[in-house]
Formats: sequence, C-alpha cells, structure tokens
Amino acid sequence: MRRIESGIVRPGWEAEIESQGLVYNRTHLPGGEVRSYWREGPFYDFSMAEIQRLEGAVAQLFEMCVAAGDHVIENELFDRMHIPPIARPQIRRTWEAEPPSIYGRFDLRYDGEGPPKLLEFNADTPTGLVEAAVTQWNWHLFTGQGSDQWNALHDKLIAAWQRNLLKWERRTGLRPRVHLAWTSEDKSGEDRMTVAYLMDTVVQAGYEAIELVVEDIVLDDGDGRFYDPQGRHLDVVFKLYPWEWLIEDEFGPAVLADAARPGGTTWVEPAYKMLWSTKALLPVLWQMFGSDPVLGEFLLPAYFADEMPSSWRDYVRKPLWGREGANVTIVRDGAVASQLPGRYGIEGFVVQELAPLPDFPGVDGPHHPVLGAWVVDGEPAGLGIRESDGLITDNLSYFVPHTIDYVPPRASGR
Repeated sequence: MRRIESGIVRPGWEAEIESQGLVYNRTHLPGGEVRSYWREGPFYDFSMAEIQRLEGAVAQLFEMCVAAGDHVIENELFDRMHIPPIARPQIRRTWEAEPPSIYGRFDLRYDGEGPPKLLEFNADTPTGLVEAAVTQWNWHLFTGQGSDQWNALHDKLIAAWQRNLLKWERRTGLRPRVHLAWTSEDKSGEDRMTVAYLMDTVVQAGYEAIELVVEDIVLDDGDGRFYDPQGRHLDVVFKLYPWEWLIEDEFGPAVLADAARPGGTTWVEPAYKMLWSTKALLPVLWQMFGSDPVLGEFLLPAYFADEMPSSWRDYVRKPLWGREGANVTIVRDGAVASQLPGRYGIEGFVVQELAPLPDFPGVDGPHHPVLGAWVVDGEPAGLGIRESDGLITDNLSYFVPHTIDYVPPRASGR
C-alpha cells in the first residue's frame, strides 16, 4: 500500500465528476473557504495480494457480525446495547425472516503491513457510494492508472436487487414497486445523489424505481399503511434515513406496526441492521472473538465505556449512534488529545483501543486514510478511501481513488 502523487489532472475534471453525480464535491469550511472533496492527482495503490487480504478480512468480518447478531438476540443483550424496546420485536422478526438487505460499509485501519482492523460498521445508511462505485472507476478508465481497481459495486448492486426483489415477489405474489427515499434535511445533495444512483441499479435490475422524500411519506389513518404523495402504496422502500431516527419520529410506532403485518411496507435496510450500525457492536465482537488467534486479528479491543479497563491510557471514545466523527474523543496518556463536537452521546459510549491511522505524508502535510470496504448482499464488493489531515475522519475529509498494481512510467532519456 502506498500513496502516489501522479501529477495527472484531467482537463475539466470538476465538471466531469459533477456530471457523474458528485454534486457535493465542494466542501465549505468553517472559515468560509471552499475546497474539493475529491482529490484529483493522488491515489493509493495496492498489490493484488493486499486486495485479496482485505477481501478475505471483509468476508470474515461479515460472518462475525452475523454470529454477533445471533448472540445478541439469543442472550437478550438489547439493554446492554441501548437498543430501544420499541424496536426489538421488529429486529427479531427481520433477523429470522431475512427481508431484502442490500449493502453496508466496513471502515478499516490498514497500512499494508499487519492485518486490517475494524473501526466500525456502517450497516444501515452508508454514503460515499457514488464516489466509490462511479467516480473513481471513471477516473481509473480515463487515466489508465494501475492494472485494475477493487470495484465490483455496480454489478453486485444490480444482482443484489434482482435476488432480493425476486425473493420478495415469490413470497408475496406481487411485483414490487421500489421507492427510494432521502431526507430533505440533507442540503449537500449527497443523499439525493446516492438515492439517484441506487435508483439506476434498481431499474437495471428490472424493477420500477420511484424517488421519494422521507418527509412526504403519507400514513393513511384508515388502514394504517404508508403511501407516496400520489397515493401509491409503499411496497419496498430503500430509506437513506437511519432506524434510530425513524423509530423516534412521530410515525415510528406506525412504521414498526405496519412492517409486522402481512402486506406491510418492507424497509431496506431492515430493522435488524440496528444490531450492527451501533458502535455497541464493537465490544460484543471483542468479547466473542478477541481471544481467537485468527479472527481476533481483525479487531481492536473495545468495551462499553462503563467497563473500560482502569489501566487504559490510550483509547478512542465513540458515541453509540455517532456519525462523521461527531463527539469522538481521542485520549493519549490519559488526557484528551483530540475531540470533535456534535449532537451525539446521550445514548451512551464505547471505548476502543487507540490505533492511530497510518500517515502517508506529502508536500501538503499528513494524510491519514480510512479504508471503506463495501459489502453488497453480504459479499465483499469494493473499496473507497477517505483521508483526513487529523486522526479523526470527519465531514471535512477527502476522497482519494485507488488502483491495483500500478507500474510507474519509465523515465525517458538516452
């Protein structure tokens, strides 16, 4: 694994990536400065052996998460994980029924030397999909950098919709209409473009796709079912809106009640993803697999905050439902070394052993990458890399493309 400054900048690249859906490329900094989220020029390169190692680790981590879900449900660990009681029956039901589930993203620490380490699992509403599936692939095709890219996202997403929707169709006897919903609270355009891209994969899978704003979903007081503003029943809804928000909304109880009834709306991702999208998954995984000589290599020691070893002096404190680095605290030698503000934490915290992100320094300073390894329909599917100046990856990070087996051009001369 290495970071390469290629010097290759495509003419008109900003307009090009926006035309591909990356309309949220311009990042507005707190001081008023505007910079690019996409980094044109540099890229990370991996050997094929490293990619195979990452792919194997992701497959293993997913199996471990499945085992952790079984463990939580069988041992009634919902209270310990701070999962609200109202959600638990639907979590159990969807865990057993296995309704449609499409994708998720493991965030990993990796430097090319030791095994990749799990930082967290974005299992419910991960973004970064457009730039991982589309933008960096088109960059690879245009520049010709590297021999390949770990990027099977597009084809696997289409196949995932086909398999899951056909299964739904056979179970219900109906051909589903798929609504894809984003919240108007997002002003950047990222959520809407993520939905637009996924709509394209639904259509290519052979099904009708309809865009929907979460705030426009209608609950019929008569039959207790959900409809879009045109009066069409919501058969299957992909929601870019996390479950922990949904169940706290005014209509949250109705969502859970309707989903449990025959003919009710099927929500993608399913409610059982609450077992994985919470950072409470981390101490559960550590308790189950931390001592395993093989599986434990992919994990960092993690505990619920009230069970942290008294000897710990270097760790990261994370809110259970936090996003984009908000309310994350890095502690070194018992003192706060770095901390980001936010609105999370009332739900509780976990602590994870501090494993600082690797640094690939350049002329413009440090570069700390986090590897976002995608799973689609439970299988490893591709890689997207965000890098930051500091050790906490937040909403001011950059996206950097990657290649496999890059060969530097030979210097010309006599």
